[in-house]
Amino acid sequence: MAGTDTKERILDAAERLFAEHTYAGVSLRTITAEANVNLAAVNYHFGSKDALLQAVFHRRARDLNRERVALLAEIEAKSGDRPLPLEEVLYALLAPPMRWMSDPGRGLSVFVQFLARCRADGTPEMKALLDRDVRHLHRFVPALQRALPDLAAEEIYWRLHFSLGMMHYTITDLSRLEAISQGVCDLEDYDALIRRMVAFAAAGFRNAPPLHQIPVFTLGQNAPAASPRTQAEEDEAVEAAS
Repeated sequence: MAGTDTKERILDAAERLFAEHTYAGVSLRTITAEANVNLAAVNYHFGSKDALLQAVFHRRARDLNRERVALLAEIEAKSGDRPLPLEEVLYALLAPPMRWMSDPGRGLSVFVQFLARCRADGTPEMKALLDRDVRHLHRFVPALQRALPDLAAEEIYWRLHFSLGMMHYTITDLSRLEAISQGVCDLEDYDALIRRMVAFAAAGFRNAPPLHQIPVFTLGQNAPAASPRTQAEEDEAVEAAS
């Protein structure tokens, strides 16, 4: 029991520190001080800093994906042999991480911040792990096909990818909306946020035309080549775009 408690304290401390700082900026000594354990305890339970990082990810990701799959199973059970309601399938996919973000009291929002940090500046090994963590997404593909049986498999995958991109950007850069909207958008109403995300994703799945119906864009192809800009002009352009 004491060993389990020590292991959880190390995981909690590492998760919090990795979420707040870069991976390279957090040493094992910093983690042991935060967790109030010695270095030998980290080596005993995890073996290395890289292994600890992966253990932090697996601990919470398992719970998050179980929550998603449980919601999906509930939808499938009540639908029987009928097509699945698209919005409910997308809710099962998108809502759990957003709800974790809104519940700092359970410590789950720290994990969402940890994921965002790993995406931004995690190790190559960690980024590869995130890219491979798709088993739960495979569970959603047949559900989406049941919701939209006439949509080609390739389109299901592309639209799932774009929906996940919306979710990831909302997780990592939601605060930017405050500046873009100049305070018009309420960033604290997570229920409304989830409803908007589900509606947006559903519209993309249901209403986007197939590729052969999308026009080929030729904007800029015949424009004259731009003249070289000075460094000051480059800096000004970057500032204007950000």
